[in-house]
Amino acid sequence: MSERFDCHYCRDPLQGKKYVQKEGRHCCVKCFEKICANTCIECKKPIGADSKELHFKNRYWHDSCFRCFKCYTSLVNEPFMLRENNKVWCSNCTAAEDAPRCKGCFKPIIAGDQNVEYKKMVWHKDCFTCSQCKKVIGSGSFFPKGDDFYCVSCHEHKFAKTCAKCKNPITSGGLTYQEQPWHSECFICSNCKKQLGGKRFTAVEDQFYCVDCYKECVAKKCAGCKNPITGFGRGTSVVNYEDESWHDYCFKCTKCARGLANKRFVCHNGKIYCAECPKRL
Repeated sequence: MSERFDCHYCRDPLQGKKYVQKEGRHCCVKCFEKICANTCIECKKPIGADSKELHFKNRYWHDSCFRCFKCYTSLVNEPFMLRENNKVWCSNCTAAEDAPRCKGCFKPIIAGDQNVEYKKMVWHKDCFTCSQCKKVIGSGSFFPKGDDFYCVSCHEHKFAKTCAKCKNPITSGGLTYQEQPWHSECFICSNCKKQLGGKRFTAVEDQFYCVDCYKECVAKKCAGCKNPITGFGRGTSVVNYEDESWHDYCFKCTKCARGLANKRFVCHNGKIYCAECPKRL
């Protein structure tokens, strides 16, 4: 009498039937799927005897379920990464997920993409654009303003101070006179055209003159010494009388030469005298 060949679990005969050997025991297909089969971690169904099984770190999948969680590409015989919640990812989706995100389009910046970095933020090169004109700044010069970025041209027109003379933007340098901004090359002597930045000058009716040109072309001549009254250096105080002007130190008595600035004086026959000298004439 031949030995019985039965299912280890249900004792149904296996002779002439399909069966599975599991851990040295023979079982029918029905019992295998009910008792012995591993459960697919993706679909949560048993991996039957007729299915191809894949396993990794004590986790099991149907071969048809072993797909990238992100792009659904089959990962059979392909490199993959097991991530959170037991989801498998292909290498491309893993790289994209772990890549930094563009501040402009919020899409990943993949290795090899041209990009712009600023203060721990990153953009695709073509996403880094001027907040005003929307043109690509890329790797060009720019000016940050709060959360916005401006190309050089837009920053000049939107934020740069305007020169009081030429009305064009002042992009660098410049100077201020009476709370008005000037290009250094626009703040010049009205006569000789030399730049006046950092130098002594005199303003006369909205015109500016260097010291030499003011003396030569504009300054009144002292009625005493006949030299220009510049307001610079010695004799900054001026005495004016009947359309004539004197340095304060030149305004003196014609007879005794006493200084008469801020003192009483007498004009006699076109000449200046102290209060006493005319009595002796």
